[in-house]
Amino acid sequence: MAILSPRRRRSVALSVAAIAGTAAASVCYAVGGASAGTVSGSLYRDPSSAVVRWVAANPGDSRAAVIRDKIASQPQARWFANFNPSTVQSEVSGFVGAANAAQQIPVLAVYEITNRDCGGASAGGAPDLNQYQTWVSNFARGLGNQTVLIILETDSLALQTCLSSGEISARNQAITTATRTIKSANPNAKVYLDGGHSTWNSAGETANRLRAAGVQYADGFFTNVSNFNSTSGEANFGRSVISALNGMGISGKRQVIDTSRNGGASGDWCGDDNTDRRIGTYPTTNTGDANIDAYLWVKPPGEADGCRYTAGSFQPDLAYSLANGMPNPPTTAPPTTAPPTTAPPTTAPPTTAPPTTAPPTTAPPTTPPPTGNGCSASVAVNQWPGGFTASVTVTAGSADINGWTATITLPSGAAITGTWNAQASGTSGTVRFTNVGYNGHVGAGQSTNFGFQGTGTGPATVICAAS
Repeated sequence: MAILSPRRRRSVALSVAAIAGTAAASVCYAVGGASAGTVSGSLYRDPSSAVVRWVAANPGDSRAAVIRDKIASQPQARWFANFNPSTVQSEVSGFVGAANAAQQIPVLAVYEITNRDCGGASAGGAPDLNQYQTWVSNFARGLGNQTVLIILETDSLALQTCLSSGEISARNQAITTATRTIKSANPNAKVYLDGGHSTWNSAGETANRLRAAGVQYADGFFTNVSNFNSTSGEANFGRSVISALNGMGISGKRQVIDTSRNGGASGDWCGDDNTDRRIGTYPTTNTGDANIDAYLWVKPPGEADGCRYTAGSFQPDLAYSLANGMPNPPTTAPPTTAPPTTAPPTTAPPTTAPPTTAPPTTAPPTTPPPTGNGCSASVAVNQWPGGFTASVTVTAGSADINGWTATITLPSGAAITGTWNAQASGTSGTVRFTNVGYNGHVGAGQSTNFGFQGTGTGPATVICAAS
């Protein structure tokens, strides 16, 4: 997956010391107060992200614990950056279905606009805007009907130096159409357009570009993707953009901020060679700011910008540098809701004497319960008319297992249309799921997860066996 290396040319003209001071003063890891904005709920952690796979494959690496606890544990955006119109719907459906089954909110970063990155390190995208619209339509069909956050085309509005005026107009129309296509397919989708960042274009210019690209049909805009500007600076910039949009008669728009690596010094846009960067605020929808829907990790920490390493490749030394010495993520506190204060009923219990019939004397069965096959499994089904997603938890018994198979029997008429974190044998009737490379080993008493989506009615039970 080729992930962006956005140009941040204007940021280097500012005072690095001044920006660094602002960033250092604004680092925050636990957000107080109630949720704000229009989004509420837990963000989805992708169990098959590059950093999760690296941690699973390198348990003995001296950097693994820090990367695991402070980066791999966190929800991050899944990037859709390959021109694959024939398969993108199923890929989106699988990812969103897994998040829905976990009752969490997925973040999807769409990065497919024609002539993206102006031919830079992350050049590519759809061959032309007609094919882009085909890809977006297929993408949108996989979004389901629950809340999803869409980061639509990073740099597409802030970086236009390579485009003619006619090409800018065509791109604006393409983004407007993409926004309306996504919102039509899933009315609960939250779509955010490219707002650059606080040290690039002015707030007024950013608002003008957002308006031209149809922000009136979107939920707002995102800023700071792949950059290092402080959260407070981005929030101030966002308020100025919102004010400018309000002056244009476009109200109700909100901001999301990428905080994946803005907890340290700022300056040059490229993070491949910098050791003074740090992760910023952990991802959350609990921002405490009515203008900000979420703090997100859009740029996955540890993935390269394209200067020293290939853009989008996961580099453990970059991840470790970002996370080392930073606070652990906040733990979720238990609910504070007090027990009900309703007094117990005062009606006296019935005085009818209990039956005097003696209990049966039949001895309990002496057959011991089955010992299982090294693992157990449970399934949680999210059913809707005509379809379902299923989330399966595989748990090892008293000893480690190094491979597992889960078997389900689908009701008549049901069929599987997509699977994640497992390989499926068959699509109807009795279906066997086997582990993939990174989740076959499960420690004693530990668990792993996989899921699938289908038509018809989901299964009620699953049988697990260790390989």
